[in-house]
Amino acid sequence: MNDPIGDMLTRIRNAQMRGKSTVMSPASKARKRVLEVLADEGYIRGFEDATGKDGHPAIEISLKYFDGAPVIKELKRVSKPGRRVYLGVGDLPQVRQGLGVAIVSTSKGVMTDANARSNSVGGEVLCTVF
Repeated sequence: MNDPIGDMLTRIRNAQMRGKSTVMSPASKARKRVLEVLADEGYIRGFEDATGKDGHPAIEISLKYFDGAPVIKELKRVSKPGRRVYLGVGDLPQVRQGLGVAIVSTSKGVMTDANARSNSVGGEVLCTVF
């Protein structure tokens, strides 16, 4: 697998289209950090460590719905293995005029675009969520 974060985002999108309450994804530190931001912003209920069917460590992600519709309307990968996107603090995107969130990997950890602006750090824009 070349893009583990992109794989996790696709699993979340697919599970929400099917109306699933939880989805499993292989475990990694980078995925957990992205999921922490999604949980803090209220896009998912939470996540916990689990063991996959093959015995490898996995993450069980609890998805969030409101009136039967998924809370996450749009989940896009920005920086990909073939084209990394690094932006300075002044160039960080505002998703839907501030209604959405861009998840940024900075030298101070993985955080939202608003937190990166307040800490005045830029970094790799991993994905956008609305």
